[in-house]
Amino acid sequence: MFTDRVLSGMRPTGGLHLGHYHGVLKNWVELQHQFECLFFVADWHALTTHYDTPEVIEQHVWDMVIDWLAAGVDPAQATLFIQSRVPAHAELHLLLSMITPLGWLERVPSYKDQQEKLSEKELSTYGFLGYPLLQSADILIYRANRVPVGEDQAPHIEFTREITRRFNHIFGKEPGFREKAELAIKKLGSRKSKVYRELRNRYQEHGDDEALAAAKSLLDEQQNLSMGDQERLFGYLEGGGKMILSEPEVMLTHASKMPGLDGQKMSKSYNNTINLREDEASVIKKIRTMPTDPARVRRSDPGDPVKCPLWQFHLVYSNAETREWVQQGCTTAGIGCLECKQPVIDAILAEQQPMHERARMYEEDPTLIRNIIADGCERADRLAQETMRDVREAMGLDYS
Repeated sequence: MFTDRVLSGMRPTGGLHLGHYHGVLKNWVELQHQFECLFFVADWHALTTHYDTPEVIEQHVWDMVIDWLAAGVDPAQATLFIQSRVPAHAELHLLLSMITPLGWLERVPSYKDQQEKLSEKELSTYGFLGYPLLQSADILIYRANRVPVGEDQAPHIEFTREITRRFNHIFGKEPGFREKAELAIKKLGSRKSKVYRELRNRYQEHGDDEALAAAKSLLDEQQNLSMGDQERLFGYLEGGGKMILSEPEVMLTHASKMPGLDGQKMSKSYNNTINLREDEASVIKKIRTMPTDPARVRRSDPGDPVKCPLWQFHLVYSNAETREWVQQGCTTAGIGCLECKQPVIDAILAEQQPMHERARMYEEDPTLIRNIIADGCERADRLAQETMRDVREAMGLDYS
């Protein structure tokens, strides 16, 4: 019914590192050749957790977008824009909040996880509680049916699907739908009608999936309902009728295997990163000084690559022949740690070279990147307004 469209975004955290490249950007570069893609800077999302440091956001935005372009994201193939430059995101977020049960927000897995991880921040805010719904608005405003996410983000997409079904049910149903559904409930009989209503309330008010399953099972068992009444009662449970918003599908991406310099996952919070556009001398120094197998105190001591953080880099960057050379040389002390590090240094520098070349013109002339974003924001706004016309009409807000 709607255009095959991909949407993905990033919070502006400043310059990106190789973990971002291997985990997200390489995938974006491939997707832009297969689908209509929209990639956006989620600057409002940054404020949900870092509202106390807004002064860094603007520079972080431009640094991050340059990294996108350096990685190979092509503005001729994909639409690049900034979330806050398309105000319809906020309008749809507000309108969706009118129908979103509080319990649905509280059960999003990352809500409590993030509160625990960022315990030093005051996150008992409306903005933080509602950020999953803002994510839903980001997706639904473009009727994007494909959203590339890691496995940990899949619950957010399922949440968006539930919001979509609820919205379409409330605002897209047939004329007299509610009255017809209420009449169908009465046909269940007094006892089953009561059970159906209780289960429906539990699902719609608290997001109780077990209640939804039980209600569906109850309807499946009914022999005295017409097909039309049965379909209305299924729709009355979780949504149905005219499709105003499109349910997105998860595009699961492979988890990034990019290690940090200390063997942990590469992350700014661990201070173990190599930036996409890091200069050559700094890359060489970081790799040469990174820790190795502690058993190799002297050059003549044998080691075990599995116990060495550098081995994880070889798994990403080295071919089978080089890895075999590492295994043999490390376990027999045939090679030293600096020798072992050189192929990784060479591979990273080779990977970064085209990134530096693509980024150079944007670094030298910042107006180029601002023009790209301005064009992207204009196109994104046009797409968003198409959706909002239908949303306003469905919600009785289309004044003429």
